[in-house]
Amino acid sequence: MSDLITSPQNPRIKALLRLQQKSSERRQQGLTIVEGLRELTVARQAGVVVPTVFICPELAGAAQPSTLAAALDKSTEWVTVSKAVFERVAYREGSDGVLALVRPPHHTLADIHLPSNPLLLVLEAVEKPGNLGAILRTADAAQATAVIVCDPRTDLYNPNAIRSSIGCIFTVPTIATSRPELLAWCQKYGIRTYAAALTDAALPYTTRDFRGPTALVMGTEADGLTPELREACDETIIIPMRGAIDSLNVSTATAILTFEAVRQRGEMVSL
Repeated sequence: MSDLITSPQNPRIKALLRLQQKSSERRQQGLTIVEGLRELTVARQAGVVVPTVFICPELAGAAQPSTLAAALDKSTEWVTVSKAVFERVAYREGSDGVLALVRPPHHTLADIHLPSNPLLLVLEAVEKPGNLGAILRTADAAQATAVIVCDPRTDLYNPNAIRSSIGCIFTVPTIATSRPELLAWCQKYGIRTYAAALTDAALPYTTRDFRGPTALVMGTEADGLTPELREACDETIIIPMRGAIDSLNVSTATAILTFEAVRQRGEMVSL
């Protein structure tokens, strides 16, 4: 390990903060930040490269370093920091004293290994890292084939998206693409697209058949799907609302539709 870093003005700490705060910096360096032993372990199990780990012994405790060392390559650099410095760079409460620089994968539609009956989650212009992270947890839990984001408004590997996903962004292929590319790709592979939208023509989701190759298409948190994408989809579906509001949070709606597809496919596991 390196000598203990005790100053927030240390150049390495300043560089770490720039990565945390600026998506342009993350893109330029091909790096992002993962905080937490659990999330980092998930990333490593998915084969993600970890160049550097910052660890605060005071917060990590005695067991964390040995557990972490077993998961990392010998080439990973270890940097120790004081509690005050770690609390400066940590972006969540109750941190366990582990934070790492990782090289996130960059998938394209061509990289997706399509099974005979894929289940895809499509998000248009998602803008809140927390919602993206929650949807990735759903995708992992349901073993969805991939999460595809059309024209994203947030960095897919924003540290807050990684935190919210508990590392599931590394377990589910996650692709950024454009609307035309997505639609052409779905048509090429015979994937039926279901747009979740509030329209008079929308049919209750429980009446639709998701047993074949399926893409569930979700809109933005504020505005829903754009008319262009909604009209290009094969069908429009809705989750009927019985109360005063007419819609759900996009991550909640995605979870409902995803597990309906899983149920129809007979993929539910009895515990």
